Amino acid sequence: MMKSKLLSLLFFLSSLSICADEDKKISQPNILFIMLDDLGKEWLSCYGAEDIKTPNIDALADGGMIFNNAYSMPSCTPSRTTVLTGKYPWRTGWTSHWDVPRWGVAYFDWKKKENTTFASLMKANGYSTCAVGKWQINDFRLEPQVLKKHGFDKWAMWTGFETGNQASADRNYSPYINTPEEGSKSYKGKFTPDVCTDYLLKFIRQYKDKPMCLYYPMPLPHPPLVATPDEPEAKTRLDRHKAMVRYIDKTIGQIVTTLEKLKIRERTIIIFSTDNGTIPGMTGTVNGQPIRGEKGRTSERGVCAPFIVNCPGLVPAGVKSDALTDFSDLLPTFVELAGGEIPKDLIIDGKSFAPLILGKKEDSPREWIMSIGQGDAQLTKDGVRNKDAFGKRVIRDKQFKVWVSEKKLIIRLHYLKKDPREKTNLLNSNLPEHKLALKKFQDIVDSLPDKDANRAYTPRTTNPWDMKLK
Repeated sequence: MMKSKLLSLLFFLSSLSICADEDKKISQPNILFIMLDDLGKEWLSCYGAEDIKTPNIDALADGGMIFNNAYSMPSCTPSRTTVLTGKYPWRTGWTSHWDVPRWGVAYFDWKKKENTTFASLMKANGYSTCAVGKWQINDFRLEPQVLKKHGFDKWAMWTGFETGNQASADRNYSPYINTPEEGSKSYKGKFTPDVCTDYLLKFIRQYKDKPMCLYYPMPLPHPPLVATPDEPEAKTRLDRHKAMVRYIDKTIGQIVTTLEKLKIRERTIIIFSTDNGTIPGMTGTVNGQPIRGEKGRTSERGVCAPFIVNCPGLVPAGVKSDALTDFSDLLPTFVELAGGEIPKDLIIDGKSFAPLILGKKEDSPREWIMSIGQGDAQLTKDGVRNKDAFGKRVIRDKQFKVWVSEKKLIIRLHYLKKDPREKTNLLNSNLPEHKLALKKFQDIVDSLPDKDANRAYTPRTTNPWDMKLK
């Protein structure tokens, strides 16, 4: 009798220990954020694309949550800095594109507190961090350890096109990639996603027993459009674009399969999105209607990004959400999922939607979202500056959207429910619901500074490749 009770007690205590271990794993789930480069919803079949099939991405949507109202920024670097910092570009100064390796001068300065990244915060919460893909906002020639300084333990990053270094111009084949182990070098004959994905999967295998925060800003399908290893005969721009999207889908499948084999799929939250819409000139079809790419523009096709969240057992499956979210929300969401808190002295604009994706709430805390971005920045005698003191932007809720000019004036109002293509400007409408919406957005605009911040970076010695004043 005593022996039986002792065995029962030992079994019970062992069960508690196992449960505690499992709870600890779930309390700090792995987080993998995948962000494609230049791809709108019209090229994913889970969003209704009719010209292509993306079964692995569709599986993430079917088995998780697919968002209809998620905002990126209109172009590359504003999206990247927003994701990393949880701040809108008007606060960081990155309201317009600046390709640091090509143009020099400005850079994403790790010494500035306002540039604190989600990676640094996740490391502080016990996570191992890794980034692979495309960085673009620093020059690895000057800052070979910049990813470490921004909070990443390991990385494999295409350096960007470094002016004066022709080898770095190749972003798809024989890519010039920087890693902490080997510095910057060309991977002859290799396809960029293969190099980056292999590095990421190696990291996952090595750190599978620890909580991981993984960032994969994939370089595809940004031009130049090329034939892929799977479809070497693709000739036209359209065929090559489709081939690149299919290769992305294949890559997603490889990552998911690896997570399953390592038995960590059920504690890995995958968030999938893109940095902006498809390049102009590339047209897809949804519901029989042609959808033209509008990268760089603040139309819904330019900034309303595909956004999917998936984790079997943690994230509810088969959910189509109209919840509002934008890229500033990722940092606080990651930190809440990690069980951490945002430092009290760190200003961010984002709001965590962790309770929504964990099935604890039915909506995000957002009443509105914003996207801001222009063309390229310019070099002045005072440093890199944006074209306008107040950058053009768009703000929306679940029904209405306004366009705000560089003069800080609302110039367009659209009822997105009935006018998703934004053809009818309701700015001068006398209908009470339109006036009410306009007042709501005007209050938001009035709360913003009259001038956007400038990029926060420490001036340094001029380099031969730095852009010169014209």
